[in-house]
Amino acid sequence: MLWIKAFHVIFMVTWFAGLFYLPRLFVYHSVAEDKISIERFLVMERKLYFYIMTPGAVLTLGFGYWLLRSVGSGMWLNIKLGLVFLLILFHIYCGKLLIDLKNDPKSHSQKFYRWLNEIPTVILIAVVILAVVKPF
Repeated sequence: MLWIKAFHVIFMVTWFAGLFYLPRLFVYHSVAEDKISIERFLVMERKLYFYIMTPGAVLTLGFGYWLLRSVGSGMWLNIKLGLVFLLILFHIYCGKLLIDLKNDPKSHSQKFYRWLNEIPTVILIAVVILAVVKPF
C-alpha cells in the first residue's frame, strides 16, 4: 500500500505543478502583445494542460481511488474528496480558459488570472492538512 500512496503523491505533485503554473502562463499570455509571444504561450499552455496536468490528474485520481479502499472513512475524508472534486472542476475550467485565450487573448484581465492562480494553493493547503492531521 505504501507504493500506491507514493505514486499517488508523485502524480499529485505533477498535477499541482500544472495547476500552479497554467494560470501564471495565462497572466503572461493576457498581457502579451506580439504574435510570436502569443503563439508561444498557446503552445506552452496546450502542452502543459494535455501532456502534464491531465495525465497527472488522471493518475492522481486513479491511485487515490485505489487508496480509498484501505483508508476507512471519516469527516476529513469527505471534505478532502469534496475539495478534490473542486480541483477537478478547476482543471476543467482551466481547459475552458485555454480555449477562450486562443479565441480572444483579452477575454479576462491579468488581475483575474492572478486571483485564479491562488485557488489551487488554498485547496492544496486544506487537502494536506486534512490528509495528514485528519482533524475530524
